[in-house]
Amino acid sequence: MTNPDTDALMPLPPATFQILVALVDGDRHGYAIMQDIAGRTDGELTLSPGTLYRSIQRMLEQGLIVELASRPARHDDERRRYYRVTPFGREVARAEARRLTQMLRLARASGLAPGKA
Repeated sequence: MTNPDTDALMPLPPATFQILVALVDGDRHGYAIMQDIAGRTDGELTLSPGTLYRSIQRMLEQGLIVELASRPARHDDERRRYYRVTPFGREVARAEARRLTQMLRLARASGLAPGKA
């Protein structure tokens, strides 16, 4: 069961979901998020800096992620900003994963996608 705030954000834009998935494994700065997404999708999805930072700004406003005040590495580039997924962001990512799983199940049942329904 999801709360009404979670439901109001469904379906997530693909960039938002990918950013949440990138941050589930740990805190990252913007460039690392872009590299993670490109790596996990074998380059099929690449975010431009404009798309990434507009998405990050919206996600900060929605409470899906937070910007960290501290840096994980002492001698890191001070211009980098690090982000962390919030408990609400994890809840929203799980809700989107359930929604996508249901969509795939329906597509398989109708023969539109390979695999068993």
